[in-house]
Amino acid sequence: MKAQAEKLCDYKHFHTITTRWMDNDIYGHVNNVIYYSWFDTAVNQFLIVNDALDIEQSPVIGLVIETQCNYLAPVTFPDRITIGIRVAKLGNSSVRYEVGVFREDEEEAAAQGHFVHVYVGRETRRPAPIPDNMRAVLQTILV
Repeated sequence: MKAQAEKLCDYKHFHTITTRWMDNDIYGHVNNVIYYSWFDTAVNQFLIVNDALDIEQSPVIGLVIETQCNYLAPVTFPDRITIGIRVAKLGNSSVRYEVGVFREDEEEAAAQGHFVHVYVGRETRRPAPIPDNMRAVLQTILV
């Protein structure tokens, strides 16, 4: 069963990426593993540019525990894509991001899915509360 395509306006933060020649697979479209890299890039870019995450110094780090993606329309090189993200659930130590992939200037997602971070202590690797500054930033894209 094909998922209903989300709209660009359903998302709160956007990150633009240009596909690369190597992203295409032998079937002439972007390979599925690339989408997960885009999810990771968009989420971490949002955190870093909003000073919610310092990848070298933050006392907590986000570990990906779950990802999922529905592919609705092909993306190919040399497409320019926009990744839309929003927070669907903000827990004590976890965040569920929902992510949409939009080709060129299209309003409907070519792919959509989710990405879950569990925050853990950098040294202990045990679940840790999301720091207040990060929580405040995440709340700006909470739906």
